Amino acid sequence: MAILGDYIRIKHGFAFKGDYITTEDNGVVLVTPGNFEIGGGFKEKKCKFFSAEYPVDYVLHAGDLIVTMTDLSKQGDTLGFSALVPNSNRTYLHNQRIGLVDVFNPEADKDYIYWFMRTPYYQKTIVATASGSTVKHTSPLRICDVKIELPPLDEQKKISSILRSIDDKIENNQKINDNLQQQAQALYQSWFVDYTPFGGIMPDAWHMGTLSDLADTIICGKTPSTKRSDYYGNEVPFITIPDMHNQIYAISTERSLSTVGASSQSGKTLPRNSICVSCIGTAGLVCLVAEPSQTNQQINSIVPSPTASPYYIYLLATTLSDKIQNLGSGGSTICNLNKGQFSAIEALVPSEKSMQEFDEIVNPLFESIHINQIEKLRLVELRDTLLPNLMSGEIDIEDIQI
Repeated sequence: MAILGDYIRIKHGFAFKGDYITTEDNGVVLVTPGNFEIGGGFKEKKCKFFSAEYPVDYVLHAGDLIVTMTDLSKQGDTLGFSALVPNSNRTYLHNQRIGLVDVFNPEADKDYIYWFMRTPYYQKTIVATASGSTVKHTSPLRICDVKIELPPLDEQKKISSILRSIDDKIENNQKINDNLQQQAQALYQSWFVDYTPFGGIMPDAWHMGTLSDLADTIICGKTPSTKRSDYYGNEVPFITIPDMHNQIYAISTERSLSTVGASSQSGKTLPRNSICVSCIGTAGLVCLVAEPSQTNQQINSIVPSPTASPYYIYLLATTLSDKIQNLGSGGSTICNLNKGQFSAIEALVPSEKSMQEFDEIVNPLFESIHINQIEKLRLVELRDTLLPNLMSGEIDIEDIQI
């Protein structure tokens, strides 16, 4: 069996000066481990940008294969992840925490190596060989020492094509949902900020109140005893902050409760279309509940009043991140906003009629978003199931139809 070093070389990036790193989008992205999706793949949310002159030798190009060399999570959870640099108008810079992979051997397909680096076998091997305690590191040598068995080049290309076609569908699905959410946000802005349908003036029947005025109840979550293994199972989704990142509906959770575990917490189950808002630690994340669920104590959730639009409340909540952070920090860097403080946040309370009319307009948008998220989850599960089996030869590529 060969090793990756028989087919690739890895080059470290440049140590760009921190004084010139900014969050202001100037089109020059300093690629860091934060630009890698969990499991692999490139993401462009929360980019760091570089505002000074830079060495052109460290400009990445569309299609370049890159890997993470450093992970700050202590577990090495994102170490050695692979991504392909996107084709974009932006300029991407090669940070020292990132390795640029040169596939020099003509017997290896770059896209196949990219997918190999997304297999559980490869990622577990990298984590197992990592160094460091507070910060986990890998190295070009450790990556190049990973064992690999390459099929013939034409087979590599077919496998890459199958996986890429699924990834393209996932990406297209996400673009559709991003567009649908932008439409909903534009409608919210028009109705409840600019008052465009009402001649630019807030209707007399509306008033300023608090979040509690829009709620049937507000629930602060709780974690069942982890000492009781029978409290955890697959029956009731248990929403925590990691499940809320970049999600409109929480359709997949890292943990779930058993019926017994959920029943042990009276009054903590949230009905569909409740609105979850993170209020401790990472503040201001918002998602909708897709099915009856519970949350942990870091999340306050609004169960909408029968006269209130859940979509209005969701879109309102997405504008409250700074307010939640300011109210919950109390001069500290860590946010901790309790249920009472959260309930008392000032909010516009439109009339029941206006919210019903708004709900009728945006409901199809959110229903489509929900359906698309379920389809995206199915595609991700399909890709992640096929990936190791295709790489190991357990599935014949001729049997795959996407």
